[in-house]
Amino acid sequence: MSEFVDYLSLCQQRINAYLGTQLNTPQPRLERLYSAMRYSVVNGGKRVRPLLAYASCEALGGQAEQADPAAAAVELIHAYSLIHDDLPAMDDDDLRRGQPTCHRAFDEATAILAGDGLQALAFELLAGATHWQSATRLQMVQLLGRAAGPQGMVGGQAIDLGAVGEQLDLATLESMHRHKTGALIRAAVQLGALASEQVDDAQLAALGQYAESIGLAFQVQDDILDIESDTSVLGKQQGADVARDKPTYPALLGLDGAHRLADQLRDQAISAVDGFGPAAQRLRQLADYIVQRRF
Repeated sequence: MSEFVDYLSLCQQRINAYLGTQLNTPQPRLERLYSAMRYSVVNGGKRVRPLLAYASCEALGGQAEQADPAAAAVELIHAYSLIHDDLPAMDDDDLRRGQPTCHRAFDEATAILAGDGLQALAFELLAGATHWQSATRLQMVQLLGRAAGPQGMVGGQAIDLGAVGEQLDLATLESMHRHKTGALIRAAVQLGALASEQVDDAQLAALGQYAESIGLAFQVQDDILDIESDTSVLGKQQGADVARDKPTYPALLGLDGAHRLADQLRDQAISAVDGFGPAAQRLRQLADYIVQRRF
Protein backbone atom coordinates (compact mmCIF):
# COMPACT_ATOMS: atom_id res chain seq x y z
CA MET A 1 0.00 0.00 0.00
CA SER A 2 2.85 2.43 0.77
CA GLU A 3 4.11 1.86 -2.78
CA PHE A 4 0.69 2.85 -4.14
CA VAL A 5 0.64 5.95 -1.92
CA ASP A 6 4.00 6.90 -3.44
CA TYR A 7 2.51 6.43 -6.91
CA LEU A 8 -0.42 8.69 -6.04
CA SER A 9 1.95 11.34 -4.74
CA LEU A 10 4.16 11.22 -7.85
CA CYS A 11 1.16 11.50 -10.17
CA GLN A 12 -0.28 14.37 -8.15
CA GLN A 13 3.05 16.20 -8.25
CA ARG A 14 3.28 15.57 -11.98
CA ILE A 15 -0.16 16.95 -12.82
CA ASN A 16 0.23 19.90 -10.44
CA ALA A 17 3.50 20.89 -12.11
CA TYR A 18 2.00 20.54 -15.58
CA LEU A 19 -1.10 22.54 -14.68
CA GLY A 20 1.09 25.23 -13.15
CA THR A 21 2.74 25.84 -16.51
CA GLN A 22 -0.64 26.45 -18.19
CA LEU A 23 -2.12 29.02 -15.83
CA ASN A 24 0.05 32.10 -16.23
CA THR A 25 -0.32 35.21 -18.37
CA PRO A 26 2.07 38.03 -19.31
CA GLN A 27 -0.87 40.45 -19.62
CA PRO A 28 -1.44 42.49 -16.43
CA ARG A 29 -5.10 43.14 -17.26
CA LEU A 30 -5.76 39.41 -17.28
CA GLU A 31 -3.95 38.66 -14.02
CA ARG A 32 -7.10 38.71 -11.86
CA LEU A 33 -8.79 36.23 -14.20
CA TYR A 34 -5.76 33.94 -14.19
CA SER A 35 -5.45 34.27 -10.42
CA ALA A 36 -9.02 32.99 -10.07
CA MET A 37 -8.28 30.14 -12.47
CA ARG A 38 -5.13 29.17 -10.56
CA TYR A 39 -6.94 29.47 -7.23
CA SER A 40 -9.58 27.01 -8.38
CA VAL A 41 -7.19 24.49 -9.93
CA VAL A 42 -4.10 24.37 -7.72
CA ASN A 43 -5.90 24.85 -4.39
CA GLY A 44 -5.90 21.20 -3.32
CA GLY A 45 -7.93 18.39 -4.83
CA LYS A 46 -7.45 14.63 -4.97
CA ARG A 47 -6.66 14.62 -8.72
CA VAL A 48 -8.64 11.39 -9.17
CA ARG A 49 -9.36 12.09 -12.85
CA PRO A 50 -5.73 12.75 -13.83
CA LEU A 51 -4.70 9.70 -11.81
CA LEU A 52 -7.13 7.58 -13.81
CA ALA A 53 -5.82 9.03 -17.08
CA TYR A 54 -2.22 8.21 -16.18
CA ALA A 55 -3.06 4.71 -14.96
CA SER A 56 -5.11 3.98 -18.07
CA CYS A 57 -2.30 5.13 -20.37
CA GLU A 58 0.18 2.95 -18.47
CA ALA A 59 -2.18 -0.05 -18.67
CA LEU A 60 -1.78 0.12 -22.46
CA GLY A 61 2.01 0.33 -22.27
CA GLY A 62 2.21 4.12 -22.55
CA GLN A 63 4.29 6.53 -20.51
CA ALA A 64 2.90 9.12 -18.11
CA GLU A 65 4.25 12.07 -20.10
CA GLN A 66 2.17 10.99 -23.10
CA ALA A 67 -0.98 11.56 -21.04
CA ASP A 68 -0.14 14.96 -19.52
CA PRO A 69 -2.45 17.06 -21.74
CA ALA A 70 -5.30 14.55 -21.36
CA ALA A 71 -4.89 14.40 -17.58
CA ALA A 72 -4.82 18.20 -17.40
CA ALA A 73 -7.82 18.61 -19.68
CA VAL A 74 -10.13 16.48 -17.55
CA GLU A 75 -8.96 18.22 -14.38
CA LEU A 76 -9.61 21.65 -15.91
CA ILE A 77 -13.13 20.62 -16.91
CA HIS A 78 -13.68 19.27 -13.39
CA ALA A 79 -12.39 22.50 -11.81
CA TYR A 80 -14.59 24.65 -14.05
CA SER A 81 -17.63 22.58 -13.11
CA LEU A 82 -16.93 23.06 -9.40
CA ILE A 83 -16.64 26.84 -9.80
CA HIS A 84 -20.01 27.01 -11.55
CA ASP A 85 -21.69 24.47 -9.25
CA ASP A 86 -20.71 26.58 -6.22
CA LEU A 87 -22.29 29.79 -7.57
CA PRO A 88 -25.34 31.29 -5.82
CA ALA A 89 -27.52 30.43 -8.81
CA MET A 90 -26.58 26.77 -8.44
CA ASP A 91 -25.56 25.19 -5.10
CA ASP A 92 -24.58 28.47 -3.38
CA ASP A 93 -21.60 27.01 -1.52
CA ASP A 94 -19.13 29.02 0.54
CA LEU A 95 -16.44 26.36 1.03
CA ARG A 96 -14.49 24.20 -1.40
CA ARG A 97 -11.37 22.18 -0.58
CA GLY A 98 -11.23 23.85 2.81
CA GLN A 99 -11.06 27.35 1.30
CA PRO A 100 -13.62 29.98 0.26
CA THR A 101 -15.23 29.13 -3.06
CA CYS A 102 -14.05 31.06 -6.11
CA HIS A 103 -16.94 33.51 -6.14
CA ARG A 104 -16.34 34.24 -2.44
CA ALA A 105 -12.58 34.68 -2.83
CA PHE A 106 -13.04 36.89 -5.92
CA ASP A 107 -16.55 37.78 -7.13
CA GLU A 108 -19.33 36.13 -9.10
CA ALA A 109 -18.44 37.62 -12.48
CA THR A 110 -14.78 36.65 -12.16
CA ALA A 111 -15.77 33.14 -11.05
CA ILE A 112 -17.99 32.68 -14.10
CA LEU A 113 -15.21 33.85 -16.41
CA ALA A 114 -12.65 31.66 -14.63
CA GLY A 115 -14.84 28.62 -15.23
CA ASP A 116 -15.33 29.59 -18.86
CA GLY A 117 -11.58 30.06 -19.27
CA LEU A 118 -10.73 26.68 -17.77
CA GLN A 119 -13.24 24.92 -20.00
CA ALA A 120 -11.81 26.49 -23.15
CA LEU A 121 -8.23 25.80 -22.07
CA ALA A 122 -9.02 22.10 -21.65
CA PHE A 123 -9.88 21.74 -25.33
CA GLU A 124 -6.94 23.90 -26.36
CA LEU A 125 -4.57 21.50 -24.57
CA LEU A 126 -5.99 18.47 -26.37
CA ALA A 127 -6.05 20.09 -29.79
CA GLY A 128 -2.53 21.46 -29.41
CA ALA A 129 -0.83 18.24 -28.26
CA THR A 130 1.12 17.56 -31.46
CA HIS A 131 2.81 14.42 -30.11
CA TRP A 132 -0.50 12.66 -30.85
CA GLN A 133 -1.77 11.98 -34.34
CA SER A 134 -4.39 14.42 -35.60
CA ALA A 135 -7.05 11.68 -35.67
CA THR A 136 -6.33 10.91 -32.00
CA ARG A 137 -6.67 14.57 -31.05
CA LEU A 138 -9.98 14.88 -32.89
CA GLN A 139 -11.32 11.76 -31.18
CA MET A 140 -10.24 13.13 -27.78
CA VAL A 141 -11.87 16.52 -28.34
CA GLN A 142 -15.13 14.87 -29.38
CA LEU A 143 -15.02 12.46 -26.43
CA LEU A 144 -14.38 15.20 -23.87
CA GLY A 145 -16.99 17.48 -25.41
CA ARG A 146 -19.62 14.78 -25.12
CA ALA A 147 -18.63 13.98 -21.53
CA ALA A 148 -18.67 17.60 -20.42
CA GLY A 149 -21.78 18.77 -22.27
CA PRO A 150 -25.54 18.18 -22.18
CA GLN A 151 -25.14 14.44 -22.82
CA GLY A 152 -22.80 14.22 -19.83
CA MET A 153 -21.81 16.42 -16.90
CA VAL A 154 -23.90 19.50 -17.72
CA GLY A 155 -26.95 17.37 -18.38
CA GLY A 156 -26.45 15.61 -15.06
CA GLN A 157 -26.24 18.90 -13.22
CA ALA A 158 -29.47 20.05 -14.89
CA ILE A 159 -31.22 16.86 -13.76
CA ASP A 160 -29.77 17.34 -10.25
CA LEU A 161 -31.05 20.90 -9.95
CA GLY A 162 -34.49 19.84 -11.13
CA ALA A 163 -34.63 16.94 -8.67
CA VAL A 164 -34.21 18.90 -5.42
CA GLY A 165 -37.02 17.93 -3.08
CA GLU A 166 -38.19 15.09 -5.32
CA GLN A 167 -38.27 11.41 -4.44
CA LEU A 168 -36.21 9.75 -7.16
CA ASP A 169 -36.10 6.01 -7.67
CA LEU A 170 -32.76 4.20 -7.84
CA ALA A 171 -32.69 3.99 -11.64
CA THR A 172 -33.26 7.74 -12.05
CA LEU A 173 -30.64 8.58 -9.43
CA GLU A 174 -28.15 6.30 -11.16
CA SER A 175 -28.87 7.88 -14.54
CA MET A 176 -28.34 11.37 -13.09
CA HIS A 177 -24.96 10.48 -11.62
CA ARG A 178 -23.78 8.56 -14.68
CA HIS A 179 -24.15 11.91 -16.41
CA LYS A 180 -23.06 14.32 -13.70
CA THR A 181 -20.04 12.48 -12.23
CA GLY A 182 -19.53 9.32 -14.24
CA ALA A 183 -19.22 10.86 -17.70
CA LEU A 184 -16.08 12.82 -16.88
CA ILE A 185 -14.51 9.90 -15.04
CA ARG A 186 -15.19 7.72 -18.09
CA ALA A 187 -13.58 10.40 -20.25
CA ALA A 188 -10.51 10.47 -18.01
CA VAL A 189 -9.98 6.72 -18.40
CA GLN A 190 -10.61 6.68 -22.14
CA LEU A 191 -8.53 9.79 -22.86
CA GLY A 192 -5.64 8.21 -20.98
CA ALA A 193 -5.97 5.07 -23.09
CA LEU A 194 -6.10 7.08 -26.32
CA ALA A 195 -3.02 9.02 -25.21
CA SER A 196 -1.01 5.79 -25.41
CA GLU A 197 -1.98 5.47 -29.11
CA GLN A 198 -1.86 1.71 -28.57
CA VAL A 199 -5.49 0.97 -27.67
CA ASP A 200 -7.91 -1.08 -29.76
CA ASP A 201 -11.70 -0.90 -29.73
CA ALA A 202 -12.14 -3.92 -27.45
CA GLN A 203 -9.72 -2.50 -24.88
CA LEU A 204 -11.40 0.90 -25.04
CA ALA A 205 -14.78 -0.75 -24.43
CA ALA A 206 -13.43 -2.71 -21.44
CA LEU A 207 -11.96 0.47 -19.96
CA GLY A 208 -15.32 2.15 -20.53
CA GLN A 209 -16.98 -0.57 -18.45
CA TYR A 210 -14.38 -0.08 -15.72
CA ALA A 211 -15.02 3.66 -15.75
CA GLU A 212 -18.81 3.28 -15.70
CA SER A 213 -18.60 1.25 -12.51
CA ILE A 214 -15.95 3.32 -10.77
CA GLY A 215 -17.62 6.59 -11.73
CA LEU A 216 -20.82 5.53 -10.04
CA ALA A 217 -18.88 4.16 -7.05
CA PHE A 218 -17.23 7.55 -6.69
CA GLN A 219 -20.61 9.26 -6.37
CA VAL A 220 -21.97 6.67 -3.95
CA GLN A 221 -18.92 7.23 -1.75
CA ASP A 222 -19.39 11.00 -2.01
CA ASP A 223 -22.96 10.60 -0.74
CA ILE A 224 -21.72 8.41 2.11
CA LEU A 225 -19.04 10.93 3.10
CA ASP A 226 -21.60 13.74 3.17
CA ILE A 227 -23.07 11.89 6.16
CA GLU A 228 -20.13 10.11 7.76
CA SER A 229 -17.29 12.62 7.40
CA ASP A 230 -17.01 16.17 8.72
CA THR A 231 -16.33 19.58 7.23
CA SER A 232 -12.67 19.77 8.28
CA VAL A 233 -11.92 16.48 6.51
CA LEU A 234 -14.17 16.93 3.48
CA GLY A 235 -13.00 20.46 2.71
CA LYS A 236 -16.61 21.43 1.98
CA GLN A 237 -19.72 21.75 4.11
CA GLN A 238 -20.64 18.37 5.59
CA GLY A 239 -24.34 17.54 5.37
CA ALA A 240 -24.94 19.99 2.52
CA ASP A 241 -26.82 17.45 0.40
CA VAL A 242 -29.13 16.53 3.26
CA ALA A 243 -29.72 20.21 4.05
CA ARG A 244 -30.73 20.88 0.43
CA ASP A 245 -32.98 17.81 0.38
CA LYS A 246 -31.02 16.36 -2.53
CA PRO A 247 -31.63 12.73 -3.52
CA THR A 248 -28.74 10.51 -2.40
CA TYR A 249 -27.87 6.82 -2.24
CA PRO A 250 -27.95 6.63 1.57
CA ALA A 251 -31.39 8.25 1.51
CA LEU A 252 -32.65 5.52 -0.83
CA LEU A 253 -30.65 2.52 0.38
CA GLY A 254 -29.59 3.42 3.91
CA LEU A 255 -25.92 3.74 4.85
CA ASP A 256 -25.29 0.00 4.92
CA GLY A 257 -26.93 -0.44 1.54
CA ALA A 258 -24.88 2.41 0.08
CA HIS A 259 -21.66 0.86 1.37
CA ARG A 260 -22.62 -2.48 -0.16
CA LEU A 261 -23.36 -0.83 -3.51
CA ALA A 262 -20.01 0.99 -3.52
CA ASP A 263 -18.19 -2.29 -2.85
CA GLN A 264 -20.17 -4.07 -5.56
CA LEU A 265 -19.36 -1.36 -8.11
CA ARG A 266 -15.68 -1.49 -7.18
CA ASP A 267 -15.64 -5.25 -7.75
CA GLN A 268 -17.33 -4.80 -11.14
CA ALA A 269 -14.71 -2.24 -12.14
CA ILE A 270 -11.85 -4.54 -11.17
CA SER A 271 -13.39 -7.44 -13.11
CA ALA A 272 -13.70 -5.26 -16.22
CA VAL A 273 -9.91 -4.94 -16.53
CA ASP A 274 -9.07 -8.62 -15.93
CA GLY A 275 -7.91 -8.94 -19.52
CA PHE A 276 -5.17 -6.35 -19.04
CA GLY A 277 -3.26 -8.47 -16.53
CA PRO A 278 -0.61 -6.87 -14.30
CA ALA A 279 -0.48 -3.74 -16.47
CA ALA A 280 -3.83 -2.62 -15.00
CA GLN A 281 -2.76 -2.98 -11.36
CA ARG A 282 -2.86 0.80 -10.84
CA LEU A 283 -6.43 0.91 -12.10
CA ARG A 284 -7.38 -1.83 -9.64
CA GLN A 285 -5.70 0.04 -6.80
CA LEU A 286 -7.47 3.25 -7.79
CA ALA A 287 -10.81 1.43 -7.66
CA ASP A 288 -10.08 0.48 -4.05
CA TYR A 289 -8.86 3.99 -3.27
CA ILE A 290 -12.05 5.60 -4.60
CA VAL A 291 -14.35 3.60 -2.31
CA GLN A 292 -12.05 3.75 0.73
CA ARG A 293 -11.28 7.49 0.68
CA ARG A 294 -12.42 9.66 3.56
CA PHE A 295 -12.61 13.00 1.69
